[in-house]
Amino acid sequence: MELKTVQAIAFSSMSAGIIPPEFIRSEKEQPAITTFHGYIPQVPTIDLSDPDEEKLTRLIVEASSEWGMFQIVNHGIPSDVISNLQKVGKEFFELPQEEKELYAKSPDSKSIQGYGSKLQKEVEGKKAWVDHLFHNIWPPPAIDYQFWPKKPPTYRAANEEYAKWLQGVADKLFGRLSLGLGLGEGTLKESVGGDELLYLLKINYYPPCPRPDLALGVVAHTDMSAITILIPNEVQGLQVFRDDHWFDVKYISNALVIHVGDQLEILSNGKYKAVLHRTTVNKEKTRMSWPVFLEPPSDQVVGPLPQLVNEENPARYKTKKYSDYVYCKLNKIPQ
Repeated sequence: MELKTVQAIAFSSMSAGIIPPEFIRSEKEQPAITTFHGYIPQVPTIDLSDPDEEKLTRLIVEASSEWGMFQIVNHGIPSDVISNLQKVGKEFFELPQEEKELYAKSPDSKSIQGYGSKLQKEVEGKKAWVDHLFHNIWPPPAIDYQFWPKKPPTYRAANEEYAKWLQGVADKLFGRLSLGLGLGEGTLKESVGGDELLYLLKINYYPPCPRPDLALGVVAHTDMSAITILIPNEVQGLQVFRDDHWFDVKYISNALVIHVGDQLEILSNGKYKAVLHRTTVNKEKTRMSWPVFLEPPSDQVVGPLPQLVNEENPARYKTKKYSDYVYCKLNKIPQ
């Protein structure tokens, strides 16, 4: 099964200096027109090792309420664990096409896991300038190793090591966010599945684009997850929408970028805001990122937490199974 990958399109487009029309965004989306170039407010950066727990909780709550996004430093994941994850991901995307296609998802697959380019319905048939690889990295019963590349040979070890360290970061974030709602530290994690919470890794590969002024790597969206924890490479590309403008998110070496996702907004009944973000591309360099989506199991029912709902503050979101939420979101059906 031959895939029409963006990587292949990029290779054939560079010499001509043009991109196929399906990648050209409308004027209201084109980065050259819509990116703000004046004073750029910075997404909050939070030191996760701060011993002042009340202050740490306050900073995380403020960032999640006002921005829906923040970066964390001193998070405890060793830098070599992160660099190894990036190294094996990069090596996978540099393999010959036929090797990568061994991990392609079949067109009729209901699972999101696998290698490819197509993800969800795009308005007006437009396409995003990105290839990707999806697979679960935690918990063990959710892992399907047929989607884990066997080349490079250290791929599995690097991903398993990262998953091990990431759980501590996730638990700390869920704990602070629960306390910020006046709830017990374990409330939010339990509400999204507890030990069955899924860690879904996506590797985004954005090859050089001859017209980065016209294309987008990923279109404007909020994540379906509860929380997303993302590692970018050093190539600028992540943008956040705030105050009616698109702003670049500054790259910080060894920081993790945290996105509030839809499920956290729903559970908090709107106190925490799912962040609207997108990705631009680069003319000379390949951008890559490694988001991990912390998602409820498909049959987990998610809605505003009862402790946060009353007559003065009625439920602002429907309660539904996560699988139903995903179906509506991917097919652009109102929730």
